Amino acid sequence: MRLKETSDLRERLFVILVRSESLENIGLAARAMKNTGFRNLRVVGRKKVEIACPRTAVHAKGIIKEAAFFPDLASATDDLNVVFASTAKRRKNFSGLSLDEAIAKMLSFSGEERIGLLFGNERTGLTSAELAASNFRWSIPQASRQPSYNLAAAVLITLFELFRRWPESEVAARAPDREMPLPRGEQEDCIRIILQKLEQRMFIHSTNKRHATQMVRDLLGRLAMTDRDRKLLLAMFSRSGQDESRGRRKSVCLK
Repeated sequence: MRLKETSDLRERLFVILVRSESLENIGLAARAMKNTGFRNLRVVGRKKVEIACPRTAVHAKGIIKEAAFFPDLASATDDLNVVFASTAKRRKNFSGLSLDEAIAKMLSFSGEERIGLLFGNERTGLTSAELAASNFRWSIPQASRQPSYNLAAAVLITLFELFRRWPESEVAARAPDREMPLPRGEQEDCIRIILQKLEQRMFIHSTNKRHATQMVRDLLGRLAMTDRDRKLLLAMFSRSGQDESRGRRKSVCLK
């Protein structure tokens, strides 16, 4: 599916509910989207035929009706340029943003970038693997560590902050030399190649694989990789490996 290009944040932002267990929460999330002017809902791990319209989706039946359903997270984010993931707890190997920092970062992509907001399962949240599939992670502040915010509440708080602040971003001019991040699927392909090369060189090995892989994913994710970034990274890894084997250095020309 080819998405139309637009600078309207409401058209290029996608709320993605991952493995949600509650139809009521899906309905409330749709209502939060309707209240704040957002339209694009993606649901991972459910089939459309399973969804009757929950009573909680008051005046938001159209959002439920037009929602897209995906079997897995990769297919739900493949065509997006930047992905943000909501998490109630900080993870050791992943950097995190505050809500204010995350909102500012989302609004900084003021061109035609397609942005995904991931929200996880009501009981367990997003897994480490699901967090690794995002560019940035953020948490919503609260008075105590438990209980965490309800899924629909987390969606509403985040979208309200975007709704409240997006007029500021609409007047911000896009930098003329700023390059759009690659679709997330292409970013993932590049990250996988780099991880494979790091394993080949034994930088990543059996005793540090989980820790090092997550840290590399965190670093490269925050780059919000452009095509130019990808060319540089792949050239660095491929040429440095050749130079090691031949015992000499070579210059790299990038376009």
